[in-house]
Amino acid sequence: MLTGKQKRFLRSKAHHLNPIFQVGKGGVNENMIKQINDALEARELMKITVLQNCEEDKDTVANELVAGTRAELVQIIGNTIILYKESRENKQIKLP
Repeated sequence: MLTGKQKRFLRSKAHHLNPIFQVGKGGVNENMIKQINDALEARELMKITVLQNCEEDKDTVANELVAGTRAELVQIIGNTIILYKESRENKQIKLP
């Protein structure tokens, strides 16, 4: 569980990132969760965009991604979800 200070730190780090994944009409599926999990292992921090044609609510999408990847939800801002998961082998971000 992230503290407020850690979330603020991660939000500042994520500000300059571009979204890597987009959740569209199909919603969240197993393949997407596996790919996001692999990307989180490599990067630790990432942005995901929820497209307007997505049938699910952005909060529902965020909860499904967090449950599937076991990552921490840093922030939902607009249609962008920011996720953080500490890497096992490729640790880059040092939390305060």
